[in-house]
Amino acid sequence: MSLPQWLSLAALIAATALLWSLRHVLMLLFAGVVIAMALCTLVGRLRQWRTMPRPLALLLCLSGLVSFLVLTSVVVVPQFLEEFAQLLQQLPEAAQTFVGLLIEWLGAISEKIYGTASTPELQDFGLDQTRRLIPDAPSLAAGVGTGLLGLLGVAGNLGNGLIRLLFVVAVALMISVQPLAYRSVSIKLVPSFYRRRARKILDICGDALSSWMVGVLISSLAVAMLCGIALSLLGVKLVLANALLAGLLNVIPNVGPFLGTVFPMSVALLDAPWKAAAVLGAYVVIQNLESYVITPSVMHHQVKLLPGLTLTAQFLFTTIFGPLGLLLALPLAVVLQVLFREVLIKDILNRWKLTGGRA
Repeated sequence: MSLPQWLSLAALIAATALLWSLRHVLMLLFAGVVIAMALCTLVGRLRQWRTMPRPLALLLCLSGLVSFLVLTSVVVVPQFLEEFAQLLQQLPEAAQTFVGLLIEWLGAISEKIYGTASTPELQDFGLDQTRRLIPDAPSLAAGVGTGLLGLLGVAGNLGNGLIRLLFVVAVALMISVQPLAYRSVSIKLVPSFYRRRARKILDICGDALSSWMVGVLISSLAVAMLCGIALSLLGVKLVLANALLAGLLNVIPNVGPFLGTVFPMSVALLDAPWKAAAVLGAYVVIQNLESYVITPSVMHHQVKLLPGLTLTAQFLFTTIFGPLGLLLALPLAVVLQVLFREVLIKDILNRWKLTGGRA
């Protein structure tokens, strides 16, 4: 290769290394873009409903969001925190109850097959090992708190976490005020011959993200309401905490619904084993309704993500970007799928012709 080619290769390697070192900052920037897209979607829906200037619509949306957050903090959050604390206190006891039932069932099966049941010493040994493996309520609460702080990126350094949060909010607000200006700057970063196509691709990415956010919000609210109704009918305690957890964890595919099922089953198991089985059945039905009825009906314009691709994106982005990558795995997968389809497949591979005139 010639000297200019070597210099170009060195510049490319240096740029890649620089982007890799700044990957966490880029993730925070992407989080701000996602929030900005949510605000722009709200502003667009409001301006479709009532004709008004964009600054006024944005001000009304921000005022409504702040009012909603304050009202939720005053009315819902205290009761949720109280019930969630009770839920964490009951988890170790529920785990021990489950292990005891499991040992009894295995003993009954062993007696029917081999004619001998498990001895009381074996049951005591199993329960003793369970108490050692499962932390007590204070340790569990501390572990959950540390995990949530780590997921938000503020564990170990509260000041640094607050700076990150302020950065994300500031980026979201600045983009929301002038979205067209920032889109214009982004388009100028690509070669001139591709700018018209890049503008169209950015519009497709924006529509996909907006559709995904609206769909996730509706499906999460539906899951929370259905879980609350099911738990109320079954007479399970701590309905509000379990229903809100189911709605919040529904944002995280695959892992979220599983975690959302563990908590109400643990509470129901302390009352009666059949209630835990009924809760499991109800949650399976609700998740199937969410997957095959609610989500397709509200996300019919969204980019279709295959379950395998979703799980791969969660694992890959969590490994590379940490806990924040888990939260942003789905919007990242939506954007990357649009880019792969529009740029790699349509603009490169579909136009790649073989030599000799054969396509």
